[in-house]
Amino acid sequence: MADCAFTLTREEQIAYIKIESRRGKGAPEILNALEEVVPTSVLAYSTIRRWVREFNNGRSDVSKKHLCGRPVSATDGENVEKVAKLLNDDRRYTCTEIAHELDISHGSAHSILTERLKMRKVAARWVPHMLSDSEKHHRVKIARSLLHRYGEEGDEMLQRIVAIDETWIRSFEPELKRQSSEWHTKDSPRPLKFRRSQNCPKMLMIFAYDFRGVLTAHRVPTGRTVNKEYYEKYLRTVLRPALRRKRSELINCTPLILHDNASPHKSNVVKELLEGYGWEVLDHPPYSPDLSPPDFDLFPKLKEPLRGVRYDSLDELECAVNAEVRRINFSCLATGIEALPSRWNSVIRSRGDYFEGL
Repeated sequence: MADCAFTLTREEQIAYIKIESRRGKGAPEILNALEEVVPTSVLAYSTIRRWVREFNNGRSDVSKKHLCGRPVSATDGENVEKVAKLLNDDRRYTCTEIAHELDISHGSAHSILTERLKMRKVAARWVPHMLSDSEKHHRVKIARSLLHRYGEEGDEMLQRIVAIDETWIRSFEPELKRQSSEWHTKDSPRPLKFRRSQNCPKMLMIFAYDFRGVLTAHRVPTGRTVNKEYYEKYLRTVLRPALRRKRSELINCTPLILHDNASPHKSNVVKELLEGYGWEVLDHPPYSPDLSPPDFDLFPKLKEPLRGVRYDSLDELECAVNAEVRRINFSCLATGIEALPSRWNSVIRSRGDYFEGL
């Protein structure tokens, strides 16, 4: 066990790192050894890793070099350059680690980062897919084409779009973090949330909607998959009759079908059916849920009210889904079609990349 009175200076720790790195030890082993001796004042792992790398690259000096003469400010140009070099090696350095590495205060490290280097800590954001340059170019090309058409046809184009997609709906989904927020005093314990069981029953549904609301909420029988034959049958026996009943005027002015690039949607049997009906299919770039109204608009609005409620059967769940569809239609909440032009613009401005607010 380490003696609490025993300490190692920074230079002594670096000298130990030099010896152990020459013996072929890596940063994790050196960190473990130092923590056994000086658990409360050991160098940061990122610092140990950097010294190991420098010693392995031929460095022999273990001391920091200082300029002679008048002391300089902790936030001078030399330290700014050192901080910039550290961040080039590892963007995850903390202010504390930088301060320890350069032997400056935490406030000076923070000042260099935010005032001199104009940097800020940014968390990574989730994106659906790592887009290649060609995929970004394709997204921009399609967005420009659709935006140009919208400029010529105006809202009449949007009023002809029928967006279609499938989604899984589970009999229980936990509330979102913001949904489960509660008011508590400073000293009260934080509420707990439990993870959902992965064997929760679920059902697959196909939705179609236009600028006026949801047209169909079709439940796929349990055990069935939406292959090309099933999707063709859905278009023929579910969607087309729904359009005739609810949007008879749309049938006569060529619906614009907007669905993604899933194999059933692009199959020859589906293409032949749509061509026979005289329906047009709008171009949709791959990996683009941000341009699919069901994904960015309908499904979040549909599923959020169902969260936190446990349904005893899929039939009960289907009734709840249909009730939410009626609520969305009655309140005119399905606005994804209207949002398409602004999203096409966003894709162009971001040069094909996913944009914030996805």
